[in-house]
Amino acid sequence: MPKYLVIVESPAKVKTIKKFLGSNYEVLASNGHVRDLPKSQMGIDVEHGYEPKYITIRGKGDILASLRKAEKKADKVYLATDPDREGEAISWHLAEALKLDPKKQKRITFNEITKSAVKESLKHARGIDMDLVDAQQTRRILDRMVGYRISPLLWQKVKRGLSAGRVQSVALRIIGDREDEINAFIPEEYWSFDVQLMAPGEKKPLLAKFYGKEKKMTISSKAQMDSILEEIKGAEFVVEEVRKGERTKKAPLPFTTSTLQQEAANALNFSTQKTMRLAQQLYEGVELKGSGTTALITYLRTDSTRISDEADKAARSYIAQQYGEEFVADGSSQPKSDKKIQDAHEAIRPTDITRTPFSVKDSLSRDLFRLYQLIWKRFTASRMTPARYETTSVQIGAAGYRFNVAASRVVFEGFRSVYTESGETKEENNVITGKIERGMKLTPKDTETKQHFTQPPAHYTEASLVRALEEQGIGRPSTYAPTITTIIARRYVAKENKNLYMTELGEVVNSIMKEAFPSIVDVTFTANMESLLDSIGEGNIPWKTVVENFYPDLDEAVKEAEKNLEKVTIEDEVTDVVCEECGRNMVIKYGPHGKFLACPGFPECRNTKPYLEKIGIPCPQCGKDLVIRKTKKGRKYYGCENNPECDFMSWQKPALKKCPQCGGYMVEKGNKVVCADKACGYICGKDE
Repeated sequence: MPKYLVIVESPAKVKTIKKFLGSNYEVLASNGHVRDLPKSQMGIDVEHGYEPKYITIRGKGDILASLRKAEKKADKVYLATDPDREGEAISWHLAEALKLDPKKQKRITFNEITKSAVKESLKHARGIDMDLVDAQQTRRILDRMVGYRISPLLWQKVKRGLSAGRVQSVALRIIGDREDEINAFIPEEYWSFDVQLMAPGEKKPLLAKFYGKEKKMTISSKAQMDSILEEIKGAEFVVEEVRKGERTKKAPLPFTTSTLQQEAANALNFSTQKTMRLAQQLYEGVELKGSGTTALITYLRTDSTRISDEADKAARSYIAQQYGEEFVADGSSQPKSDKKIQDAHEAIRPTDITRTPFSVKDSLSRDLFRLYQLIWKRFTASRMTPARYETTSVQIGAAGYRFNVAASRVVFEGFRSVYTESGETKEENNVITGKIERGMKLTPKDTETKQHFTQPPAHYTEASLVRALEEQGIGRPSTYAPTITTIIARRYVAKENKNLYMTELGEVVNSIMKEAFPSIVDVTFTANMESLLDSIGEGNIPWKTVVENFYPDLDEAVKEAEKNLEKVTIEDEVTDVVCEECGRNMVIKYGPHGKFLACPGFPECRNTKPYLEKIGIPCPQCGKDLVIRKTKKGRKYYGCENNPECDFMSWQKPALKKCPQCGGYMVEKGNKVVCADKACGYICGKDE
């Protein structure tokens, strides 16, 4: 009998796949990559055609030896690494490292680890797709060039241990640009005005919102608000128009990598890294009571929302049985195609829709269950009918002003009987129970006026950063989580209450990258590079053409930066603080958390202290000096040097000038100075 060897990436898959194949098949794992560029050097021969130099990864020798031993006994070798570019590259590296005979090796891919999918893949075995390998190899080479040419520059200009990355530097730039927007934002005052109105014979009031006159009107001050209140005092509220209608809300599309990361962050408070780790377990297989190791979801790295015909048919059949035919969606739920989508994959879905979250709950950890439930509900909902609402819009006139009442009532739940997105609010909060007719007079019961201020753009969260990266074409599904993890681990960004904030270290690195390597951190340039990688994968562009056009410009920029960036070197600044251990004047050093005081006698004297940088402005509360402080996670704020006796703090830099309107302290906002008290709202230029 012939013998076959199947090589997968993860040991977790071995157990799952072995169940599906007969005794003639041996299944072994490579444990991911077996070859890579050397860590000690760039590993790319820029003088001779940019050829990469690959070496066996340390610790993989024994794995390769056991694979070679098994390969010699096999009549055929099936390379079954993941169904994406990186998986294709791992298969190629395995073939090279094992010196496989091209006639003996075959590449197989499956989007889900199920018996039918694995057996079907064996029928469609093929050769290694070198276009996909070249696309992945190009990404690796470009990332290596950026990292190994720019990182040493950061070591020289800032401190050792820093890193630059082709995608991470753009992500840092995006966060930095948002912080600049927030810091320069000046809030504007506005008022809301609601009236509770009673219809004849009704017990529950209607909530009517102020609209304006012919056009929508913004109430921008208390004086304006008081003027309107005076005008409508004692006025009749008369129904001028009643419109009834119906609207529908479409079911959401099944998850892609990006949308799964976003929804898991919003609904379950998972980091992108945690979401991917848990999804990997669900894909590779978990131990189910009575079924053994079972894969629960399809491949987790995808930007496609396509669903196979078999899965679609099974879902519609399940929905018809469990919920009724009226809940089954008509036709296909496919979106318009996007040129960036690699449609070889499916969306993330359960491998078997009849395996409900409840049926597997006892076999899963709490977090695995919650993620599986999210994926199962989203996929099931995507094959269901839209929710339908009956809407009522009422226009009410009073003293020449218009007030609106908008009400809706669910008449058919549709997909909402299974799934509602995080943050979705109930739509029946202003239901009209009685009959409202044109010309009807309504009695005001109560009025509510509220002062508001416009809010700055929100700080990025992991979820919103993933959305921004995807929308702007930065990176691909496999890169979102490691990119965010890296900039947090390097302490360029601090994460507090879901929000991402630039640290002082991040600001310095971002500033250097923008000044010396504008194209590297340019969003459009990076998105275009992703398109070029796609073109390589499709066989339209030779990979060396992309590298040949990229490296000379990078090389020149690095050489220029080495000469011209001397001014940003952070020198050891001598202070008047005396080291109590050896008597030397302490110096300012730069660490992962920013500046600190250290004795220049290192290593003989290792004394260090926190560095409190004075900003030359007295504390508004006690008059002592304000200093730059940092939260535990590295986010910068301004506090009093007399802390904890004085608890003053401000996220924005306080200004020297006092507010001439209320006497309070002011803060800098871009090129303006604004009163810290929003209710005061005084604004002036920095030089006024």
